[in-house]
Amino acid sequence: MKLSMLLPPKSDARKWSLAKQVGVNYAITKAMPFLSGRNAPYDLAALKAVKKDFNDAGFNLYGLEGDQFNMQPIKLGLPDRDEWIEKYKLMIRNMAELEIPLLCYNFMASVGWFRTKADVKERGGALTSEFDYVAVKDELLPEELRITEEKLWDNLFYFLDAVIPFAEKYGIQMALHPDDPPLSPLKGVGRILTSSQAFDKVIERYKSPSNGIAFCQATFLTMGEDIKFLSQKWLADNRIFFIHLRDIEGDKYKFRETFHDNGPTPMAEMLRHYSDYGFKGPIRPDHAPAMYGETQDTSSSISLGYEMTGKIFAMGYIKGICEAHRIDYE
Repeated sequence: MKLSMLLPPKSDARKWSLAKQVGVNYAITKAMPFLSGRNAPYDLAALKAVKKDFNDAGFNLYGLEGDQFNMQPIKLGLPDRDEWIEKYKLMIRNMAELEIPLLCYNFMASVGWFRTKADVKERGGALTSEFDYVAVKDELLPEELRITEEKLWDNLFYFLDAVIPFAEKYGIQMALHPDDPPLSPLKGVGRILTSSQAFDKVIERYKSPSNGIAFCQATFLTMGEDIKFLSQKWLADNRIFFIHLRDIEGDKYKFRETFHDNGPTPMAEMLRHYSDYGFKGPIRPDHAPAMYGETQDTSSSISLGYEMTGKIFAMGYIKGICEAHRIDYE
């Protein structure tokens, strides 16, 4: 397994240095312009500069994660979606040229991964995030931002019909992330990647070796899935390209995120399981509580749950499990 961390695309002395100091060699980033200060990664020079910055700091930039530019036209099926799909394909070609093999993407329209609170007390007063459906059940986005599940499925297939063959041609792994929280509708917006059956539907339609899954284990747990049984099937079929490690207490209607060592998931058992099934790809600690002196930054989706102290604890915990159980990692 390749121990990785989601890091900002613009050099951040504290976060990048701490990641290196705890032994992280593989970086994942979101190279959206408002985070990178550069053009979107369909611009080869911009992506090349991002990669060089990571390389100069001692990281291997292994993948891009999330929306790298405005994906609303593609997800909502707006008239200019073909133009944006072409830019997406340019990004894939650029990734191949720069040897960045992984693209983790989602198909959450209008509302991305979502929480209702960011200051819930965890162990020792650490601050974590919570989702409570009751708090938002009566909220609706403007009509032009809403979409039905049926239309969203159509738009996903339209997108993948164009993109998957291109990704296969260039050897890029497309890792589809589940909807978080996995319920529909949310604020009047349909969501479709809310069950294992939805992922099986995508896998069945696109047999390409470039079509796979970002196994965010806590999101599948929130769905009520048996994550060990579920991941076994997909690992055996070489469909899990990327693993996100986090944990939650609750269900899809109300949950809070926990430290990696005190949720319901047996992390050591799951890491042994991934290793036993030969997973060699990137694995990273996902959202973690903000610890002493930190607050949860809600300014963007790369901020909430991404303060560094909780991540340092999580990385040490993961490495300790790997050492104790003789799980190979790099």
